Amino acid sequence: MIEQIYNYFTIETLYYWVNIGILPFWLILIFFPKSHISRYFVTSIFPFFILTGAYVFMLYKSYLNSFDFMGNFNLYMGINDLSELFSNKIFLILFWIHFISINLFTGGWIVKDSQKFIINKFLLLIPLSITYLIGPLGLFVYWIIKIFYAKNISLYD
Repeated sequence: MIEQIYNYFTIETLYYWVNIGILPFWLILIFFPKSHISRYFVTSIFPFFILTGAYVFMLYKSYLNSFDFMGNFNLYMGINDLSELFSNKIFLILFWIHFISINLFTGGWIVKDSQKFIINKFLLLIPLSITYLIGPLGLFVYWIIKIFYAKNISLYD
């Protein structure tokens, strides 16, 4: 049975499951940010536990396929080396899971932080939607909105 699970989760299959699996978390964050489901299910450790499992599974699969982990450090050598790394599907799926996890964490943080300043949940639609697609830009848009609600600029909060 474990062999069947191992063979089922190819890189392409895992990519689709991660992309489809993350959508309910984002939909809850965007449409029900103040709900108990959001608080206990989305902004908790639960989604990151699942994403970490997918990440570790891919690390294990890559280890079995003799992936050159030391070669990953070439990404710091230049843009051409980074481009070469992205041609490898294993590195690409590891990066994608990393990217999705950080964006979801950022979206969860935006929701929790917005509750401190009682920011209208309809106004959160904009930065959360942008964060889902382009993480840092959504965080910047939220920061601009937060300035008007907090009535001060805090660069380190």
